[in-house]
Amino acid sequence: MATTTRLSRTFTVSFPPDLAEQVERLAARESRTTSELFREAFRAYRAARIRAMLDNLHAQTKAESDAYSDDDIERFVDEDRTERWYSRKAATTGNIGR
Repeated sequence: MATTTRLSRTFTVSFPPDLAEQVERLAARESRTTSELFREAFRAYRAARIRAMLDNLHAQTKAESDAYSDDDIERFVDEDRTERWYSRKAATTGNIGR
């Protein structure tokens, strides 16, 4: 006798009676099963959590990028260019000192 593998898992959840009635009424009003309703609710919850994580990451990145002023960035670029210039000069002349 061949066995078939279930493509879904069953979860048991409990609700207070008033909330359970709301779930059943909503599912009936939308002509859906409670399983469909809960699958959609979980997808929406997961999407909201991911969005919140991305918003938090974006806020952290923005805060970190605001840590330097425009003058700081200009100074960093100038320092990097100077270091690269001296490195190229030392490589071509063999002179390591500035």
